Amino acid sequence: MAKGRNAGEVIVKFQSLNSWFLTQPTAEQTASNYSEGRTPSEAEIQEALEVVFDDEGIHRRKSSLVPDESIDLSKVKKQTSCYVHNLLSQHGDNKGTWTPTPDGLARDTFPPDKDPSNASRNNITANTNGAPLPTGASKDAGLGGLGGDHTQHTDSRLLTKKQLSDMALGIRELSKKLSHVQLKLRIRNIFILVKAHDASLQVHARTLAEWLLKKDRHYIVWVENTLENAQNFDAKGLLNSDPTFSPRLKYWDNDFCRRKPQTFDIVLGLGGDGTVLYASWLFQRIVPPVLSFSLGSLGFLTKFEFEEYESTLDRAINEGLTVSLRLRFEATVMRSQKRPNDGGKVRDLVGELVGEEVEDHYTHKPDEGGSRNILNEVVLDRGPSATMSTLEVFGDNEYFTSVQADGICVATPTGSTAYNLAAGGSLCHPENPVILVTAICAHTLSFRPIILPDTIVLRVGVPYDARTGSWASFDGKERVELHPGDYVTISASRFPFPSVLPLDRKKEDWVDSISRTLNWNNRQRQKAFDVKKEAGK
Repeated sequence: MAKGRNAGEVIVKFQSLNSWFLTQPTAEQTASNYSEGRTPSEAEIQEALEVVFDDEGIHRRKSSLVPDESIDLSKVKKQTSCYVHNLLSQHGDNKGTWTPTPDGLARDTFPPDKDPSNASRNNITANTNGAPLPTGASKDAGLGGLGGDHTQHTDSRLLTKKQLSDMALGIRELSKKLSHVQLKLRIRNIFILVKAHDASLQVHARTLAEWLLKKDRHYIVWVENTLENAQNFDAKGLLNSDPTFSPRLKYWDNDFCRRKPQTFDIVLGLGGDGTVLYASWLFQRIVPPVLSFSLGSLGFLTKFEFEEYESTLDRAINEGLTVSLRLRFEATVMRSQKRPNDGGKVRDLVGELVGEEVEDHYTHKPDEGGSRNILNEVVLDRGPSATMSTLEVFGDNEYFTSVQADGICVATPTGSTAYNLAAGGSLCHPENPVILVTAICAHTLSFRPIILPDTIVLRVGVPYDARTGSWASFDGKERVELHPGDYVTISASRFPFPSVLPLDRKKEDWVDSISRTLNWNNRQRQKAFDVKKEAGK
């Protein structure tokens, strides 16, 4: 332990994201990325994720296969530096597979005497600028620093059902550990995200940036490039007030966030829950910890008041952060492929997805948009059509049901208070590892909302005999048309969303938020029964 540090402070340095934890781009795209000095997390494409349910089966579903064109990333030495995903990548065996034993993450992350299970709260100092290998790691392991053979994972863009389940269990285990520790980050690059289309908040962004850029601090502040010429932000006036600000005030755009998310140590959001969703959309893979100030309409995800930003940030930097890992979905649109010489035979989506397929032909392939990581919900609806949607629902390798409705909403626990609530779905605490499925105006009285475990792989598709197609939207940010035969795969994401919580948060914090914003179960209290008055005395 370094001298001058508190006895209760544990120094943990985190390494890079494991190569086996990522699906990989094509060989040509990957080679191009590395020639330009990009890390795997900076790749421009969003690779598709599909799951194999029975890797021992003779008739493996060709609709769930993606061509293997990846290169061996174990030879690549470049590293990324998001501490949360570094923790996730460290929790593996020497073959890079998930081993979420009850003591696994505690053993890999914390010394025995500082395990959160043995203390109510500890401090961790995280170095996000590179780190030594953990105990038992190999210097020749490349990305992730884990020894052993990575061929099984780097040569395939598939996850087996077991790998998906182990990944979800590992994230749950890490989330439990993080909820009992204070993470003291060595913060250098601070990302400021302002609510879109609200010029009044640009003044707050300037105030915050000026406070962070003062001489007694050494932070690099990143603001959106649209603020450079914004009148309310007044970037020129800010730089003229102190020449030392110039090299430390930088600008980001969407492309930079996609290519180099590991640049930022923390995100400061100014807005409402929509601004937090925007942060999730910007950082599709690695997500820095997000600390949100409440300056919008709703406040389920915005836990801090902007009027107290100085004390909030001072305390976060000096005392540490408590992080909650929010479940995200990884959704992939799969397009139906025309069969050669099918003779006009009517195709069956159920048979293609859960039946045996003996022909050497891909029934479906990923959409060009690739996978999307979403924080709230995936919605499949009828779009502009006047006809209701017909949708087939599958769970893992099993056919569930056929739905005739305006659509269907598949929500995370975080999204349970959004579209899911409006559609009649249940409210769900964000720490529950579940998938909520709710029909939108179902044409039946018996379709009740259902809650599924996050280890399941959900597939929702448009049958070939449907009267019309449907539309899929992802966190309300993007809409994609689904034609008959297309479907969407939805599973727990490998990249959770780290939300910063107040250090002195209460266990009933979520209940307080739904009571405050939705007036949950708010009614006048019934008067007590007066026995004497009722008896006429």
